[in-house]
Amino acid sequence: MSNKLVWPAYRTGMPDRGIDPAFEKGSAYVDGTIVPIEEAKVPLLDWGFLRSDACQETISVWDGSFFRLSDHLDRFHRSIQRLRMDTAPVERADVLRVAHELVAACGFRDAYVQIIMTRGRPPIGSRDLRLCSNRFQAFCMPYMWVADPKKQETGMALHISRRVRVPAQSVDPLVKHYHWLDFEMGLLEAYENGADTVVLSDLNGNITEGPGFNVFAVIDGSLRTPSSGMLDGMTRRTVMELCSELNVAVVEENISFERFLKASEIFLTTTAGGIIPVSSVNGTTVGSGGVGEQTRRIHHSYWHKRSNGWYGEPVVYTHKASSVRKSH
Repeated sequence: MSNKLVWPAYRTGMPDRGIDPAFEKGSAYVDGTIVPIEEAKVPLLDWGFLRSDACQETISVWDGSFFRLSDHLDRFHRSIQRLRMDTAPVERADVLRVAHELVAACGFRDAYVQIIMTRGRPPIGSRDLRLCSNRFQAFCMPYMWVADPKKQETGMALHISRRVRVPAQSVDPLVKHYHWLDFEMGLLEAYENGADTVVLSDLNGNITEGPGFNVFAVIDGSLRTPSSGMLDGMTRRTVMELCSELNVAVVEENISFERFLKASEIFLTTTAGGIIPVSSVNGTTVGSGGVGEQTRRIHHSYWHKRSNGWYGEPVVYTHKASSVRKSH
């Protein structure tokens, strides 16, 4: 069987013809109004900006359907509750409506939607976060890739950094948050070493996750993935389900840096691209350097099932929001 990766119904990811020019780059929901994405603004004093006190959820749209939208909303509300924010500004029905209206305003068939809750701000002169009014906002852009299909054919060059991911004892990894300075510094380290992206370690030297993705590896003939120190990614969850269908056992465990380097296959899982093959780690070729058998099988199953509507919720393109504002 060919190792070539296949994306059913794959397109370039560009907006469809007939799109409203005002929203060709995307849309945003701010203060109850949908505006062109480049007009969206966050108040300077919002603690989401000043203190990274925020949570988010990123949802993909492919061929006109949201993927696992209900599961994303469940996890979003879990993050809100764990951060002890107020759920009143984001009733589930309202978030659903906003998500559909954002995509409908753009007309994208393939899109990347992010819903966000920030702490807001307390009265000037106070540092009491209990006095903050939490704020909900969201945006939609054309579908985004961690690695586009052309790059995936050759695989990504991964750098494993000894930089420690924010430990669970400090920030709950099950909250999808914006504490990314460790990732940002790790990415600079990766680029300086000729790699495409980075994975950080925990306090014990075990690998955790990368900026926006989880990690899987075939080690000693078994598919393995970290068991702690990372977000329970939605695509990670999807891969676990696919592996059950494919009769592929998955072991969740701590994986040391040294053991990870012995992997015969490695792939990343992310909303921004699905199943992403890795061809090298810290300059060392992974396996044969091509797309491995397990990676290819899971990749094919993921996109095949998505193209057939698996976990899909069609976008209501006819539902145009009355709150849309095209320009100032």
